[in-house]
Amino acid sequence: MKFLVDAQLPHRLSLQLRALGHDAVHTLDLPLGNRTPDAELNRLSMREERVLITKDTDFVDSLIVKGVPHKLLLVATGNIPNAELERLFLRNLETLITGFADHVFIEIDREAIRFHF
Repeated sequence: MKFLVDAQLPHRLSLQLRALGHDAVHTLDLPLGNRTPDAELNRLSMREERVLITKDTDFVDSLIVKGVPHKLLLVATGNIPNAELERLFLRNLETLITGFADHVFIEIDREAIRFHF
């Protein structure tokens, strides 16, 4: 699967996804790094059919109103240590991948995975 990891999430997450055989790009890998505008992240997600992984709820509005990004994984954990976030994500990775076969928007927090649409 192809992922685009937003700035609020650890770069290490994209490295772990790559190690598992996925195509993962973090905003730090882009020319403007973590200053890459949301509009550019949406364009990249659409152009390369990437799941945007973010904590930024503005992308939910963008998805509902404009139909971008391509697919969205909203991380709704609040403040959480990076190691715990990575464990949560990787522990649920197969469920998320399977879910994206039928859904465009998935939300994950410490307690549940919610498949929205």
